[in-house]
Amino acid sequence: MKRIGVLALQGAVREHIHMLENLGCEAVEVKQKPDLIKLDGLVLPGGESTTMRKLLDRFELLEPIRVLAQRGLPMFGTCAGLILMANTLVNDEPHLAVMDVTVARNSYGRQVDSFEVKLDIPKIGKAIPAVFIRAPHMETVGKDVEVLAEHEGKIILARDGHLLGCSFHPELTSDTRILEYFVASMV
Repeated sequence: MKRIGVLALQGAVREHIHMLENLGCEAVEVKQKPDLIKLDGLVLPGGESTTMRKLLDRFELLEPIRVLAQRGLPMFGTCAGLILMANTLVNDEPHLAVMDVTVARNSYGRQVDSFEVKLDIPKIGKAIPAVFIRAPHMETVGKDVEVLAEHEGKIILARDGHLLGCSFHPELTSDTRILEYFVASMV
């Protein structure tokens, strides 16, 4: 059984935990440094990235998570989680700076502009529901980053080795295929 942490400071924590448990994983809430011990992977959920950064600093989790990513711990960042992982942010300083992507925030408008679409993602499946809420996108990716999905010409799902970044919220649907892809990719 894979033991996967979910950063539980703010955001869509319960939804990720529920999905991971339905996939047969042991889901662990990560709120402090000892919660990072003996994890097979870590999910950085969607939420509000500025708030999450302040809480990462307050609970002294930023550097330990960065070190785990640099050591190869598989991580999956959705929406705000992608923003946290990006090496470069448009008009802002990066946070963890572990994924070789440049991310722009709020690429699809404000909260009232939220929407859901179905995506065909060749490596994952067809008609995958994707919920976009003040979603970012990846403007550029490094040469070793694999683009898995685009929407309206914007990169919205990519993999940088052991790091998976997603602009939208798969955890807000009942479709588990993207999280299954992440879990299956863990070595």
